[in-house]
Amino acid sequence: MPNHAPDDVLAHIERECMVLARHQVMVNRNVEGRPLERSAYLLISRLEAEGPMSIGQLADAFMLDTSTVNRQVAALLRGGLAERIVDPDGGLARKLRATEEGRRRLAADRERHRRGLERVLADWDEPERRELLDVLTRFNRSIEDLQGNAWPRPDLATGAGSRD
Repeated sequence: MPNHAPDDVLAHIERECMVLARHQVMVNRNVEGRPLERSAYLLISRLEAEGPMSIGQLADAFMLDTSTVNRQVAALLRGGLAERIVDPDGGLARKLRATEEGRRRLAADRERHRRGLERVLADWDEPERRELLDVLTRFNRSIEDLQGNAWPRPDLATGAGSRD
């Protein structure tokens, strides 16, 4: 790669992030079945990672206004993708958890994404795939550190959940 000024490199990184986001959307347009809306995919993923959460906890986790999350949750409830439950820890606020249908749809979407990634990365060897994983994880964790809001991740070696 030629030697670029830092502003040029940042401009190229910004463009590549935009293109990456575009490709993710395009994958979902060309699939059979009904892919989850982006907000549903993210909310159900968070509920799966953390367990039942209140609207306030989800709003904090996504750094969104509670009214925005409330609208997104209402769509999940209408679609049978989530349900309200009594707080398992005995708190007053009702919590949300993904329904069996929500978990099934999330798993189907994740499998579609994995198949798409497998096609894209078919000629990448394992060290290259791990390098991509390492760079993406570092990039996302840098964002999370600046926001003070980590996304829970399973440990690659054990599959156990982690927030660090």
